[in-house]
Amino acid sequence: MPESGRTSTKDHIVEGPVVAARRAGLLVTLVLGGLTALPPLSMDMYLPALPEVTESLRSPAATVQLTLTACLAGMALGQLVVGPMSDKWGRRRPLLIGMIVYVAATAVCALAPSAELLIAFRLLQGLAGAAGIVIARAVVRDLYDGVEMARFFSTLMLISGAAPIIAPLIGGQILRITDWRGVFYVLTVIGVLLTVVVWRFLAETLPPERRHAGGVGEALRTMRGLLADRVFTGYMLAGGLAFAALFAYISASPFVVQEIYGASPQTFSLLFGLNSIGLVVVGQINGKLLVGRVSLDKALGWGLSVILLASVALVLMTSGLFGKVGLVPVAAGLFVLMSAMGLAMPNTNAQALMRTPHAAGSASALLGTSSFLIGAIASPLVGIAGETTAVPMAVVQLVCATAALCCFLALCRPWRKPRPQED
Repeated sequence: MPESGRTSTKDHIVEGPVVAARRAGLLVTLVLGGLTALPPLSMDMYLPALPEVTESLRSPAATVQLTLTACLAGMALGQLVVGPMSDKWGRRRPLLIGMIVYVAATAVCALAPSAELLIAFRLLQGLAGAAGIVIARAVVRDLYDGVEMARFFSTLMLISGAAPIIAPLIGGQILRITDWRGVFYVLTVIGVLLTVVVWRFLAETLPPERRHAGGVGEALRTMRGLLADRVFTGYMLAGGLAFAALFAYISASPFVVQEIYGASPQTFSLLFGLNSIGLVVVGQINGKLLVGRVSLDKALGWGLSVILLASVALVLMTSGLFGKVGLVPVAAGLFVLMSAMGLAMPNTNAQALMRTPHAAGSASALLGTSSFLIGAIASPLVGIAGETTAVPMAVVQLVCATAALCCFLALCRPWRKPRPQED
């Protein structure tokens, strides 16, 4: 059998697109980093504007938070469609179509006259933006394997993790010179530039001989087979629940920091950026120091345990058991929680995708969909008690962190010697 990504002749071996893409190295990393950075850009650049959107569109905070939920749900559902499409038609075509629709939907968001229309086009924005998320992960699986894949995911986090650092800062500065609509104009420009870069520089990484010829029925059978793999499902649920704890923070933090603790949009942006720096730094420690020296399961277990402990501390602080607690201790707890995501997220992705070389697009779709759907469910719960308390945010984080650790231990059984596709 010829090596994947190469074509054999009688006299020599010619490099195929997979090997050529791997040799591109830094360029591929930057393109994939841009694709994975687009969702946090779409979410986080908009966060400092949430209170302003509430006033501008004369809608309650719970309704405006649905603009986040709609985008998140769109990204979840879109991945279920785009993932199998990329296994059938290759990576480039579905990605470019998704990027074009993303640009159009984002431009309409900037013009939305009501919260209802904004919610509708945020949903479409999420559906289209899903292409970048799911295909970026599938491309990584096409190009890398094993420890090398785990290292690449950590490197990717350095780029995609910069988006949450920069995005709220950019959003806060945009609000100094214009209103919330300007945020969507900037996102439209970013989408156009990224579409051009993908079209020019991202080669096809799934050779025709590795594509699936079947239709919807085969895609559903493939996904059913993936879900029947207990260990894959364990990593999928653990990663999704950890992401939900993260998104509970993303959804609630603008109101917690600005409305409850009285910080300015610029202070909120600074704190959000610091938390994202923690996530990036820990992600790099994972990729550069831990991977290859410590098992991925052990690093993942550490990450989930720290997330759980940070969630317990946040519940105790926000509930008033320590008396009235100011912004600094709460911000410190959130910093620890966010930083530990640098151990949880890359390792759940790597461990799950290592089990699925035959269907990277469908596996990536399930990983992304579970994360975004669980996050979409968690998002409205953080505002269930109104805008005067941070307790719902902390409780949602605690429940999600506990469930993530339980799924990891019960389904993945990390103390056992790993065996391929164990049932």
